[in-house]
Amino acid sequence: MQNKLSFHQSSVSLEIIGLPDYSNNENKDQISIISQWKLSMVDKPLIEGKVEHLGPIMDAFYFYSNLLLKNEIPIYESKLIDIKADNLYIHKIVLKSSKPNIKPLILKIGNSLLSDTINCFDQLNESSKVRVKKIDTFHNAPRKVRFGLNNRVKIFNFFMPPLIAICSLILFSSTFIYFYSPVEDKEKNELINIK
Repeated sequence: MQNKLSFHQSSVSLEIIGLPDYSNNENKDQISIISQWKLSMVDKPLIEGKVEHLGPIMDAFYFYSNLLLKNEIPIYESKLIDIKADNLYIHKIVLKSSKPNIKPLILKIGNSLLSDTINCFDQLNESSKVRVKKIDTFHNAPRKVRFGLNNRVKIFNFFMPPLIAICSLILFSSTFIYFYSPVEDKEKNELINIK
């Protein structure tokens, strides 16, 4: 008997269907072997697929929303899903079928549906009743974007240690200026010379 778990946020609902992994002595209410998932949005067609489609679709939504938050050009393209902004408030999603001769499903959603969908994915990731392989958004990023992010990280890692070292040397040496007084040294030298 298969288990069903639902995650809801306002106008979006995500349903996960699957079985527990009895070989790991899991509880009968757990889902470790996902057989099917369904994503429903208000006034939009039902989106469903196999377990191998869930990870890439979640990756796409997370990556796209990160681009929006960073004020970068919001576009994500892959073999399974494309997401891009029509304008500030509307996002165009193209879901491509893995089966031949099936036209892609095109959806236009607003910011509220996008955030509700991300929230459902977050609930799924945080749920103790469903075991989903952890998503690594960075490695599934399109190659162009991944190359740009890699270069920024390398440059940052190259310049930060010397910059921190120089700043700490300046800070450390500037504290000695307050303790050293050349006037007192002159007076001591004059006293020694007089004797």
